[in-house]
Amino acid sequence: MPDLLLELFCEEIPARMQRKAAGDLRKAVTDALVDAGLTYEGAREYWTPRRLALDIRGVTARSADISEERKGPRTDAPEKAVEGFLRGAGLASIDEAEVRSDPKKGDFYVAVIKKPGRDAEEIIAEAMPGIIRSFPWPKSMRWGKASREPGSLRWVRPLQSILCTFGPETEETRVIAFEVDGIVAGNVTRGHRFHAPGEITVRRFDDYVAKLEDARVVLDAERRKDMIATDARNLAFAQSVELVEDEGLLEEVSGLVEWPVPLMGEFEADYLEIPDEVVRLTIKTNQKCFVCRDPETQQLTNRFILVANIEATDGGKEIVHGNGKVVRARLSDALHFWKTDQADLPDLGELKASAEKFGLDLKKSLDQRMAKLDRLDVTFHAKLGTQGERVVRIARLAEELAPKVGADPKDARRAALLAKADLTTEVVGEFPEVQGAMGRIYAELQGEDPDVAKAVEDHYKPLGPTDDVPTGPVAIAVALADKLDTLTGFWAIDEKPTGSKDPYALRRAALGVIRILLENGIRLRLHTQMRFWESSLAPDMVEAATPVSIDSHELYRNVDLLSFFHDRLKVYLRDSGARHDLIDAILSPEDDDLLIVVRKVEALGAMLDTEAGANLLAGTKRALNILAAEEKKDGEGAFDGAVDKSLLTEPAERELANVLETVSGHVDTHIGKEDYTGAFTVLAELRPAVDAFFDAVMVNADDKAVRANRLALLSSLRATTRKLADFSKIAG
Repeated sequence: MPDLLLELFCEEIPARMQRKAAGDLRKAVTDALVDAGLTYEGAREYWTPRRLALDIRGVTARSADISEERKGPRTDAPEKAVEGFLRGAGLASIDEAEVRSDPKKGDFYVAVIKKPGRDAEEIIAEAMPGIIRSFPWPKSMRWGKASREPGSLRWVRPLQSILCTFGPETEETRVIAFEVDGIVAGNVTRGHRFHAPGEITVRRFDDYVAKLEDARVVLDAERRKDMIATDARNLAFAQSVELVEDEGLLEEVSGLVEWPVPLMGEFEADYLEIPDEVVRLTIKTNQKCFVCRDPETQQLTNRFILVANIEATDGGKEIVHGNGKVVRARLSDALHFWKTDQADLPDLGELKASAEKFGLDLKKSLDQRMAKLDRLDVTFHAKLGTQGERVVRIARLAEELAPKVGADPKDARRAALLAKADLTTEVVGEFPEVQGAMGRIYAELQGEDPDVAKAVEDHYKPLGPTDDVPTGPVAIAVALADKLDTLTGFWAIDEKPTGSKDPYALRRAALGVIRILLENGIRLRLHTQMRFWESSLAPDMVEAATPVSIDSHELYRNVDLLSFFHDRLKVYLRDSGARHDLIDAILSPEDDDLLIVVRKVEALGAMLDTEAGANLLAGTKRALNILAAEEKKDGEGAFDGAVDKSLLTEPAERELANVLETVSGHVDTHIGKEDYTGAFTVLAELRPAVDAFFDAVMVNADDKAVRANRLALLSSLRATTRKLADFSKIAG
């Protein structure tokens, strides 16, 4: 079966776009093949800075013939109905239709539409121009004289050539001819821009890869990454240092070169006075270089590794020299920012009012920065006040949360007051990525308690689903306060996420709260914290913050916010492997202790994994179905009254009533001790009595009183199980 080789060759594609673009190309082409009735055995995409390539193996040479029948109107139908049928079926006259008979409906017309198959080459040639013209680049451009014409081709960078060959492995391949804006598909590509810029003629994928390799182009991005990582580690090892691994940088650099050549440079050791995070970010952000560290001390060294795109005749000396000059210049700037942040602010006298408001010590640099943040009146949100006012709320909430998470309230308040201070530092102004980390460094330099300094860094965490959560009690208190202030604040002003839009990252904040609570095993009543946040806005409770001018009844929207937390919790638990129906069975609208919810879900799952639990579920669902059917006749809750034991005539129903009474009491005892595993274990003891009841007892007895009493018994079973879960929501 023939194989398809496709290459789109252009000017340099931004590294961040390459991987997705190659995947988009594979999907677009394979979807077009399948939609046209072709099949294929496998497809793989490739990319370099100057090309997207696609290797599709085992494509069927021709689509199958299709015969389709379309039923039409009766033979005695009105003329207009027949004409509509002919147009829809593509028939020239009614003579082209067949007449079929139906014993009940009589004679009717049938159009037999035959569509002959098409050659794969014809299908590909027809599909490719549209795929290229409508390619989903995040950003694209027009170029050259053609750009003046309406509808001219847009591409991420000027498209220079198209390679498209097709044929079986044992025969000569053919070029699939098509044209896009004057660019005609052929069998020619080019190698490395400097080492082998001439044209290269190829036939199929294997010789395409080999000829590109000879022309100093490594087509496979994963192989380029391996080459860079291996050579960089070896270079570092040869100099008795260790490469600082960076997967994100490795991905980016592999998208900047077609023929990777790692080289080692160095800078003056004096620059190591700058914190490691800043040195690494300076070199990574500006020069896309890796840093190295001492394998024993784990401190950065003055060596860095760059990745060139050519094999220079001088062994790369000039390349290293040029990169070194830029690295030194950038580090010189960073050193200036670092030293500036250590010095007193020039306007200290104007910061005294803010310092007194927050209880800050203006002899300390980070305290100065917090006072400056307040004095600048930087707006956090027009309806939620300034950053300084927000810090007041966070500090109060962190102090309130501290005892509940095992933290010292004074430490939590101090960490919250300093958490945003580094936003006004020179280093964070230049490198926003180090906010939090620089706050920790500056806090350590001015002698803050280690827990306070760590909390300043960790209060932003987790930044994503794979990021670590804070684990120190002080950090937990401040991180929760920060996120809860954001969520309750934006809910109060009705700035909630809608659809795919979440400009304030509120979903991430809610997931952060959930992960902090669950992964640290913390009990917290979210309703209580929402009410505390509302009260913190009252004028008599806030000394420094201006109250938000929103009616307090509208401000308190904790029910809706709690529902938002529940939605995020469901996503988190499903991603962790929990069954969605068990979560729905446990969650009720008023549940605000998320750790308890998770423990109940786990205990319910464990019970249902046992034979007794599975059988109890079946029996309980049978009872629920009967109740639901009868309550439609008699009214909802019609059988919620007490069971009359004098009307229990069958041994099985008397046994169920007795067991229910005993089990219900034991369940209450376990719930009181928050032993949900024990509660569900006790609940499973109902199974034999429930099974025996349905085997021996007719619920809908002829005697109305007996029927009502037996339904009340089932209602009692429902009430007992609902103390733990709504079994009607469980599948199975």
